[in-house]
Amino acid sequence: MRKEIVLRAGDTAPFRNLTNYCVGTGRLDLALHAEYQSQLSAVQNLCHFRYIRGHGLFSDQMGIYQEWGPPFAEKQQWYCFTYLDRVMDAYLENGLEPFLEIGFMPEKLSSSDQTLFYWKAHTVPPKDPEEWCRLVRETLKHLVHRYGRERVETWPCEIWNEPNLPGFWEKADKPAYLELYRITVQAIREVLPAMRVGGPAICGGTGSQQWISDFLAFCRDRKLPVDFVTRHAYMGQNPEHKSRYLYHKMNSPDVLIAEMQESRNIIDSFPEFKGIPMYITEFNTSYNPFCPIHDTNLNAVTCAALLSRLGDVADGYSYWTFGDVFEEQGIPNRPFHGGFGMMANGLVPKPTLWAFSFFAGLRGECAFRDDHAVIVRREDGGYEAVLWNLCEGEKEPVTLDLTFPVEGDAAALLERVDEESCNPLACWHRMGEPADLTEEQLSFLRAAGQPARSVLVPEKTKEGAKVSLTLAPNALLRLRLLPVVPSSDPGYDYSWYCD
Repeated sequence: MRKEIVLRAGDTAPFRNLTNYCVGTGRLDLALHAEYQSQLSAVQNLCHFRYIRGHGLFSDQMGIYQEWGPPFAEKQQWYCFTYLDRVMDAYLENGLEPFLEIGFMPEKLSSSDQTLFYWKAHTVPPKDPEEWCRLVRETLKHLVHRYGRERVETWPCEIWNEPNLPGFWEKADKPAYLELYRITVQAIREVLPAMRVGGPAICGGTGSQQWISDFLAFCRDRKLPVDFVTRHAYMGQNPEHKSRYLYHKMNSPDVLIAEMQESRNIIDSFPEFKGIPMYITEFNTSYNPFCPIHDTNLNAVTCAALLSRLGDVADGYSYWTFGDVFEEQGIPNRPFHGGFGMMANGLVPKPTLWAFSFFAGLRGECAFRDDHAVIVRREDGGYEAVLWNLCEGEKEPVTLDLTFPVEGDAAALLERVDEESCNPLACWHRMGEPADLTEEQLSFLRAAGQPARSVLVPEKTKEGAKVSLTLAPNALLRLRLLPVVPSSDPGYDYSWYCD
């Protein structure tokens, strides 16, 4: 396939780039691990996310809710914020603000023994609603005391996670969730009247859109605050299990965007809530942390296709997750295991990291967008583009003939991520898939996770500067077309050895 794209001065195209609005993590106490912090710093240096969202604020691993009682003394409750402070401090030091997810339930406040995940998250309503509300209030008061009211009030606050799934909320009991929202949002507003609150943080599936409608009707009828609506977006269908791993085909980006647009339409059908933000607080290809697609170049170009369009239907979106320090289904024991992260354990970049880095760097007015490219006009007079070749069926290369309306000399700086030049998974496979990497192997894989870089001199045509690029199947490319101002050092002759 060959496609010609000729840009003209003044060309514009719609593109709302919210790539670095938020990123997901596992449960919050994983931030106490050194490997977690190393991965977060590396990803943040490339992508510059604004918010970070994770589970387990009130789970027992964070240790906030404490009880002391018989046989040692009369029952009493108190709060321990030691780990919370360490986690929040680490996020802020990395330039991240928390997108707070209010959950899960401390064991001692749980109304039943239902748990989820390897780490036993208690996913049930509180047995004592007032004690739950006090926990919420006291935690927010502590955050205000430590970080200041003006700052904490800017942190979005989402009530629970995926209550439409029985694993995440006992029996997927909608009336019980709506009551939890009511009491929780009131507790939040008692401490921070200006804090933005929302929900219902549902995932997809049968009846999910009805959850949004019922949630908004409940809040409208009771005059409860809703500053934003949240939902999740995954693409997997027809799962097939092989041992602990899950494989499935993916819905197309068109299907996912249409589903998100339907949610947007439901929100806007309520006059009271029309136009309020909709945040996709989790999205990825597969919803399973042991699905090998997450380690592949296919995942990267699928994300590129989504990042080019998610801003059309949402006011923020958060990839689940930035790294592979993640334990919902147990502790990963291999560097590649299909984990959600953009970075494998051992600080090995996956191809998906570069999709986010490339899109996060797109700054300027959009001049062109289609299903293979987003091109923006830079302030310095150059152009920047992210190009991709998503192959959902037959794997075929695509050649893009790009002409930019640039006068004078220019250089095209290219960074290429494809199955040959930036594919650490393939390298690991050819090494024999070692479970325990030597330092030599690890160093090699880190280098294999870097894009291939080169510079081309465009062809000068009457329309401008022309660059022809062939993208292999599931390839991702960043192109920066920059003006060239010659400044050679007299006497230095490049051609003496290089031509």
